[in-house]
Amino acid sequence: MFGGCSFDEHYSNCGYSVALGTNGFTWEQINTWEKPMLDPAVPTGSFMMVNSSGRASGQKAHLLLPTLKENDTHCIDFHYYFSSRDRSSPGALNVYVKVNGGPQGNPVWNVSGVVTEGWVKAELAISTFWPHFYQVIFESVSLKGHPGYIAVDEVRVLAHPCRKAPHFLRLQNVEVNVGQNATFQCIAGGKWSQHDKLWLQQWNGRDTALMVTRVVNHRRFSATVSVADTAQRSVSKYRCVIRSDGGSGVSNYAELIVKEPPTPIAPPELLAVGATYLWIKPNANSIIGDGPIILKEVEYRTTTGTWAETHIVDSPNYKLWHLDPDVEYEIRVLLTRPGEGGTGPPGPPLTTRTKCAGTH
Repeated sequence: MFGGCSFDEHYSNCGYSVALGTNGFTWEQINTWEKPMLDPAVPTGSFMMVNSSGRASGQKAHLLLPTLKENDTHCIDFHYYFSSRDRSSPGALNVYVKVNGGPQGNPVWNVSGVVTEGWVKAELAISTFWPHFYQVIFESVSLKGHPGYIAVDEVRVLAHPCRKAPHFLRLQNVEVNVGQNATFQCIAGGKWSQHDKLWLQQWNGRDTALMVTRVVNHRRFSATVSVADTAQRSVSKYRCVIRSDGGSGVSNYAELIVKEPPTPIAPPELLAVGATYLWIKPNANSIIGDGPIILKEVEYRTTTGTWAETHIVDSPNYKLWHLDPDVEYEIRVLLTRPGEGGTGPPGPPLTTRTKCAGTH
């Protein structure tokens, strides 16, 4: 399938590209059948490789796969190789999944501190589907004083689920009101192991550990995580990531939509005044915050008192009954949108006085 590469031909024929790293640190295509390597630490065959010898710590080189637009379950697998003459680890290999041309974020898979005994296979179960697209990026990171080689070979895009890496079901958007708890539920197909690492990854790369995991059955498990960034009106994106022995699973990005409870911009409009009543129009059409409005209430009190009453408004105009004559009242409107914590602060007040007793 498109996106795979055995590196028998030039990597550009597979749609791959390399980004030159710090001080010329980069991936190179090696073919030992055409050009034998004298260093026994270099494997045989055709593959992509970085040489970390003589490099300072933290230098990075990137190998970029072509953009993939898949519309069904699929699996990406690849082989990696870490070697050195003195058996010390040559650095780290990170894998990123960049979606819709967005930020690179944090790795979804990585390995470091090892020397492999030959080639090792890893899988990526990526649940991003058309019309969305994604790009896989291999990043090698050097480690000072640790000369050696990091290689990647036999990248395949397979039209079936991964054998070891779990596949996530679609992650749903979450909408909450400002200041309320937001929870994502990550559901995956596959077997759960206590050694697996689960986390929630934000679009900007920040990771949050998933603390609660529940096995649904022998083929499915779920995990939940609460998100803290609901202090203000915003839209942010999150995805679920799991690292297992066989590789990593990555869900689609879902939105966390934080809505601001509504508040009227203007005070209620006074329509009529009597000795024991006030007719008002709530003026709830112009608001600060978010709709839809599912509840309108009128809150009123005397300007000199400490009590307050709240009444539900279910008509365009509202009559406050049984008021005291010649008393000044303060009237505000409360608006509520769907969800817990959906009631906004009271709007600006209408301050008015009832007529004297016996006055028409």
